[in-house]
Amino acid sequence: MSYSPSIYKFADGGEMPVPLDMELVRAVLEPHDVGNPQLTVGEDGGLQFLIRASDGSEAEISADETGILVERPHTGGVFGIVAELVSRLGAVIIDPSRGRAVCREEEYAHLPAGMQEDAVVIEMTGEAVEAALIGTPRR
Repeated sequence: MSYSPSIYKFADGGEMPVPLDMELVRAVLEPHDVGNPQLTVGEDGGLQFLIRASDGSEAEISADETGILVERPHTGGVFGIVAELVSRLGAVIIDPSRGRAVCREEEYAHLPAGMQEDAVVIEMTGEAVEAALIGTPRR
């Protein structure tokens, strides 16, 4: 079974996500990319990464201006990389198993009204993201 959270940025309670800063996405993810650098930028301008944290945990990440998909993240340090990306973008994570947003207090007010009730506000650290999404405590 595949588990793939998404990352979006909202502004002023608008229902539609706003475009992401793709240069910032590259700046955060490229240092952790272990995939083929020639395949990083697709023909459509989308980005593809296979990121690996220092503990060996990995995730495949696909990004375009509308959002980011984090495919099959392993438990561990890769969640720290995701947390850094989300923080620097001022974005939120959508938990696919519960359909709720996971975000910092700073982004909560920007969520659409319909998403605020179920949102989980956390400190955006790898440990907190991992616990909010899959409930696995770090050891």
